[in-house]
Amino acid sequence: MRFTWLTISAASLALAGCGGGADEPNLATAEGGAVENEGPAPVEGSGASPAAPPTAANGQQYVDLAGGSDLYEIESARLAQEKATRPEIRSLAQMILADHQRSTAELGRAAGQAQPPLTAAPRLNPEQQANVQALRTATGAAFDQEYLRQQVRAHEQALTLVTAYAAGGEVEPLRAHASSVAGPIQTHLARARELAAPPPQ
Repeated sequence: MRFTWLTISAASLALAGCGGGADEPNLATAEGGAVENEGPAPVEGSGASPAAPPTAANGQQYVDLAGGSDLYEIESARLAQEKATRPEIRSLAQMILADHQRSTAELGRAAGQAQPPLTAAPRLNPEQQANVQALRTATGAAFDQEYLRQQVRAHEQALTLVTAYAAGGEVEPLRAHASSVAGPIQTHLARARELAAPPPQ
């Protein structure tokens, strides 16, 4: 993708050269910090509590959500490159890593172009933290299955985030970012769904 985000409040999507604070949750604030959604009970065997698809109410929330999504995608892709047993999953992870690193850089530039400038400091939300932890503990075929399950959900969330912001976001440079990363996110989602599908009988 030309993207660099992925599970988002729409971010936690859209696919962070990574950085610190990966163990800090995104806290909702009245000033427009990242929004956390409370979701249904955790799915047995998964690393996270499913949350409702995220949306950004303002520019800072978009930056927080998209940045967290990118950071999650980068961290999970690095784990997949190390631990996946199927070469096609490692190939998907390489594509996701490159696209989300690019997206992170572009998001930082877009945030700086906003008036007033916005802060891009990617952090994982609790769902993303749990997902990364689940990947760290999974091995073998169970890792492959868990990674693909997470990727489908994360990219669905990211796509919701970026398409909504591209259509109605308040900050033009961020709308441009959202539009530019939608295509790569769709590509990632389609490939993750393809790899997660059971083999034909």
